[in-house]
Amino acid sequence: MKQLWAPWRMTYINSADKADNPGCFFCQAWEDKGEESKHLLLLRRRNTLVMLNRYPYSNAHLMVAPARHFGVMEEAEPTEGGELWETAVLAKKALAAALKPDGFNLGINQGRVAGAGILDHLHLHLVPRWNGDVNFMPVLADTRVIPQALAETHALLLPFFKDLAGD
Repeated sequence: MKQLWAPWRMTYINSADKADNPGCFFCQAWEDKGEESKHLLLLRRRNTLVMLNRYPYSNAHLMVAPARHFGVMEEAEPTEGGELWETAVLAKKALAAALKPDGFNLGINQGRVAGAGILDHLHLHLVPRWNGDVNFMPVLADTRVIPQALAETHALLLPFFKDLAGD
């Protein structure tokens, strides 16, 4: 039997559903200017940010979030909602240019039963997909294979996001 190592998962397992989690990581990434790499932040605009998901479903899985802390879609101001969508479009273009995926999944999970892991800060997921990226591992081993380290993906994508701020 072969081993598949995913040591980054232990951080997630140990921190899930703990009351001592240190606040909202979207808000921390927004406020912590100069620490973009630490937060895997790719883009900070006037009202939104783009960051890599630390626990991705697929390589280069991004999250786009408003700067303001709120949890449900209907709480978004029109300017926030508009910029959120505009930023998602820019992020999709950057991913397409950098990685040339064959498709994308885009989604917002509202409520725990809908799959939301973070309930109190609205965000959308943008997941690039490639033909053949779903193999036997999720089916047989309940494991996803991410072929690149997060720091490498961040460094690869960052140049494609540098000129997108425009605010």
